[in-house]
Amino acid sequence: MTYVVTEACIKCKYTDCVDVCPVDCFREGPNFLVIDPDECIDCTLCVAECPVEAIYAEDDVPADQQIYIKLNADLAKLPSWTPIVEKKDPLPDHEQWASVKGKLDQLDRNGG
Repeated sequence: MTYVVTEACIKCKYTDCVDVCPVDCFREGPNFLVIDPDECIDCTLCVAECPVEAIYAEDDVPADQQIYIKLNADLAKLPSWTPIVEKKDPLPDHEQWASVKGKLDQLDRNGG
């Protein structure tokens, strides 16, 4: 089992999770983070750090967020989605996006 970043991260990109990851499994895109399932060691440390509760164990991803399991795996493999190992400031308008639902169309897949 691995952990998965879901929709709540889109257009927020809080990076508190990155600071606690012992294996640097997070990858950064322009407005979203993903977890590389081949690197994740299932330590659970990132889950509690996410202020918008965007990270779930793969087996616990809500039904309406299941697409993010494959999306994390696919985006983590793109060369433009590079490892992120240090906390950064969230996106400038993160507060207005934090509670918005249905943001998949806002995901920028072009890389970090």
